[in-house]
Amino acid sequence: MEITPSTETSPSTGPGNGGAVVTGVFESALSVQELAAQLHVSAQTIYDLRSQGRGPTGFRVGRHLRFRSSEIEAWLTRLEGEDCDRHPSGEAR
Repeated sequence: MEITPSTETSPSTGPGNGGAVVTGVFESALSVQELAAQLHVSAQTIYDLRSQGRGPTGFRVGRHLRFRSSEIEAWLTRLEGEDCDRHPSGEAR
């Protein structure tokens, strides 16, 4: 499975910015449910991993927990490295 970070640019105008066009670049972020679905695990598994200090770093937008795509990639890379350390290739099973 591959999660590809992407950026979106969305110009906007409005009274809060004096009518000027503001172009923002945001990295995509996933909810707990979206991340769980992509990994084929339950949302509770994501919450459990985070409470154990083994989950991805996230941030809250109000009550909603979100995870940046780049952080998910880094977390998965760490998990792969830890797994390789525990089970080096060529190890007899």
